[in-house]
Amino acid sequence: MVFTDLLLDTLRTLWAHKLRTFLTMFGIAWGIISITLMVAAGEGLRVGQQRQQETFAKDLMIIFDGRTSLQAGGLRAGREVRWEASDAPAAQQEATACRYVLPELEREDLKVRSLYNNATPTVTGSYPPFAEIRSISVEAGRFYDWGDEDAGRRVAFLGSNIKKQLFSSRPAVGETIILNDIPYTVIGMMTAKDQNSSYDGWDVDKIFVPFGAMLHDFPNKPPLLPTDIDQLLVVPKSLPEYEACKYQVKRALGRLHRFDPLDKEAAPVWDTVEQAKAFRKLMDAMTYFLGAIGITTLLLGGIGVMNVMLVAVRERTREIGVRKAVGASSRAILQQFFVETTIIVFLSGGAGMGIAYGLCGLVNLVPMPPFFAGMLPTWQSGTLSFAVLGTVAILSALYPATRAARVDPIEALRFEAGG
Repeated sequence: MVFTDLLLDTLRTLWAHKLRTFLTMFGIAWGIISITLMVAAGEGLRVGQQRQQETFAKDLMIIFDGRTSLQAGGLRAGREVRWEASDAPAAQQEATACRYVLPELEREDLKVRSLYNNATPTVTGSYPPFAEIRSISVEAGRFYDWGDEDAGRRVAFLGSNIKKQLFSSRPAVGETIILNDIPYTVIGMMTAKDQNSSYDGWDVDKIFVPFGAMLHDFPNKPPLLPTDIDQLLVVPKSLPEYEACKYQVKRALGRLHRFDPLDKEAAPVWDTVEQAKAFRKLMDAMTYFLGAIGITTLLLGGIGVMNVMLVAVRERTREIGVRKAVGASSRAILQQFFVETTIIVFLSGGAGMGIAYGLCGLVNLVPMPPFFAGMLPTWQSGTLSFAVLGTVAILSALYPATRAARVDPIEALRFEAGG
């Protein structure tokens, strides 16, 4: 029997038992749909959360000042550690695995006014790479550069919300704002962004100025020293150098402030790299769990296919006997039922895959919340689905086809359906 005749014969058999065929194929299709949709939802959540995280920063370590918990250099534990403006360039020079070591100084008590309104936002001072590592995009004008930093220029870059508060819909670039009676020229404003985490407030509500001007005009108040800063921002040159970068910076700071580099309390770290790793592990576990549910559903559908084919073998016992009596080999009978089963499995699996991808496309037409990137089916999930589908096809076809091939033609000719 050629494949075309076999396919037509299979389709006629399936059509003759429409309800039974539909229910059988539905189990396989639903398994494929389950795997694809659940993995796509997990991938959409993972990508969405990653994008949200990157709106705050990417591969960034924030090192806060702390209090020693270990003795070092003959000094007692419990000493307060404060970062100074000179720590950043010193650590940058020593930490060869780090791309950036930046100081950050903040004030939340400065009175800011424009010609149109007043505000009391957070004012942040750092070096020009701050915009890059904190994912700050420019909508108008520019961010301050090294020329501004080196010259000590009093220039300001506005977050999108504080720009609206100070200037409403008016252009802000080129205007002057007053920070505690000191005039600063607005040189740019940022693009609005959704931010899902922060250690000091949302960037859209801040004003950013060069570090030199910030340290000169608005140093921390006593009892802190005028050179004290709030935290250090550290970025490794690459992810493989991340651990080396962290240790080198803490070693440099430990030398400058006489504490043990392994003392976690002396230099607490908010580590976005570790956060990203932990989130990836969580999402991987969720993907495996959802995939396991889909695979289980698919295997249950395969059991349904096997039962249906066993019923078909029983119903067609007399037909098998006739075919064997006229010369059909056991191998030909085995091949026929094996191919019939695989046709059922792959037809229903292909339909399920098409439905799943169609549903993903429809869902993605709807506006998504910032933390969810939509239904994103991956090639890995498609490959897994078809690998499982092939396994199900073989397992569900093997036993019924073997039963059919072993039918004795004499007994089969005497067989009465329903008897």
